[in-house]
Amino acid sequence: VQLQASGGGVVQAGGSLRLSCAVSGLNTRSYTMGWFRQAPGKEREFVAAFSWSGGRTYYSDSVKGRFTISRDMSKNAVYLQMNSLKPEDTAVYYCGSGRPITSGIMMSNLYGYWGQGTLVTVSS
Repeated sequence: VQLQASGGGVVQAGGSLRLSCAVSGLNTRSYTMGWFRQAPGKEREFVAAFSWSGGRTYYSDSVKGRFTISRDMSKNAVYLQMNSLKPEDTAVYYCGSGRPITSGIMMSNLYGYWGQGTLVTVSS
């Protein structure tokens, strides 16, 4: 199983970026796909997820209304559209997959597969 995250970069506050996660070795229809981020000196935190059970989406309060998770089943890929970026969004962003229970969808330790991360830097 491989997850390849890409699309990070440097952007000014208020700008947008679109992250991609290309997946091979598992079918994204059958797994919850999530985005997490980790800022320097901080723990990895949940950003957004697309549940394998029912296709519902989940967002952290800090990104709700600004970020949108989506997937392309034909490409077996997941995306994170990030708008109205803030300096506090600066982090390495990771895509992960797994089958967490709904109550655990924000818990990174319930995801079994991870990509290598892509750095997003938002300047003020």
